[in-house]
Amino acid sequence: MAKRVLVVDDEKLIVKGIRFSLEQDGMEVDCAYDGEEALELVKANTYDIVLLDVMLPKLTGFEVCQQIREFSNVPVVMLTAKGDDMDKILGLEYGADDYITKPFNILEVKARIKAIIRRTSPKEDKEAKKAVIENGDMQLHTDDRRVYIAGKEINLTAKEFEVLELLIMNPNKVYSREKLLKCVWGEDYPGDVRTVDVHVRRLREKIETNPSEPKYVHTKWGVGYYFKAV
Repeated sequence: MAKRVLVVDDEKLIVKGIRFSLEQDGMEVDCAYDGEEALELVKANTYDIVLLDVMLPKLTGFEVCQQIREFSNVPVVMLTAKGDDMDKILGLEYGADDYITKPFNILEVKARIKAIIRRTSPKEDKEAKKAVIENGDMQLHTDDRRVYIAGKEINLTAKEFEVLELLIMNPNKVYSREKLLKCVWGEDYPGDVRTVDVHVRRLREKIETNPSEPKYVHTKWGVGYYFKAV
């Protein structure tokens, strides 16, 4: 089945170029040119990934991403013309899964899209990985990528899920920030270990009753993070 992508940018030439290139690879592409239009499209349709420019009319890309995260786990890649690290981290704070800095090479964009879709698509080989992982009152469903605590579903982004999945499948094993970055984001990811800290903090805010005294995801000071087996 063709992958469906939403491209959001107020520069119509950029949208046209991305759309043409993705359609050449057999993807279905919808386009939006302001934040409000983008939000309505995400609410009305199911996408495999959203490419979202930071600087948009009506609603900024950050505001759109934040509102998307209230109802959807669709992977979001921020497009930013600024090279400032704080912009990139801010995008991750609002729930983005990745970022690409303009000007970009369309081949890089396509490679990043395919990598994210590949990582976030449900796995075909169910025997290779247990479908439901349980630890205490937490249940992690690997096939449909859902997490439940005491029967209540917790809404995680794609990357938050992948961090939790790696840790819960290897309980009590300490992963350095560098190792987590490589395992979850890949060898070629251009960001640094602050990305890991941002996602772990957001993950704790969602799964922990008291994030400053975590029950699940713990810090091994000076080393990294681990999931404490119950």
